[in-house]
Amino acid sequence: MIARLFRDKRAEAILRRIDRPEAVALAAGLALLTAVGWLVTPLGLAVVVAFQLGIGGFGAAYLIGPSRPGLGYSRYATLALAAVAITLGGRLIPGGVSLLLVPIVAILLWSVLWLELRASREIGSKTALDLALVAIVFAGAAGIYRLFGEHVWPPPVVLVLLMTLPLTLRSAESRAGSGAHAVGQGLLHLGAVAQVGAALSLLRLPGVVGPAVLALAFYSWAGAADALQGGSSGRAVALEFGLLAVLGVAVALVFHGA
Repeated sequence: MIARLFRDKRAEAILRRIDRPEAVALAAGLALLTAVGWLVTPLGLAVVVAFQLGIGGFGAAYLIGPSRPGLGYSRYATLALAAVAITLGGRLIPGGVSLLLVPIVAILLWSVLWLELRASREIGSKTALDLALVAIVFAGAAGIYRLFGEHVWPPPVVLVLLMTLPLTLRSAESRAGSGAHAVGQGLLHLGAVAQVGAALSLLRLPGVVGPAVLALAFYSWAGAADALQGGSSGRAVALEFGLLAVLGVAVALVFHGA
């Protein structure tokens, strides 16, 4: 009964924060910046991304509040990176159509903030947060590769890794909390993604195939780490996520030869 009361109080605290006009205004403002980023030149895009990182980061810190012991700090970057990823990925969509999606973008960004608020009170769904991180990796990588072209290497890989670093740390913190252990897991995760990203750049896969395989690699590593920490046997984890890795390799080889 006491535990239920505590959960109810945490849920009420989240509702008070997420229903504040500041939360809606933050999501709407980032969505409008996203729409601007879809239409401007690469130089203007850099300015938009800088504003999104600043506004999203400080806005999330204000709404989420001080970090509690053991939760880490990368959660404050998730909203800003989601806005940047949607801005980059949305440039693949024709301008006239993409502008119609601005309200949906605002809802998506509000949802990311909602997930982080719930996670900060330890009542959220980790699966939903993991899927959000994977979607951010995919959209951001697709936009970066489109911006630089399929035949440029290594600048796109470096930018993708810079964007992915806070996300790998966020994924690790959701499993292991804060501290050196979480940082170590995050860096190992980043190293695995870096190897896949370098290989995909050399293969020069068409369209969004490369970013999709990269997002699959991000998900596979995080899922395997979650399963091992949850007590699953190494053999079962190797079989399940090894099959995902084989699927990614097969897709890459098929489209490389196409």
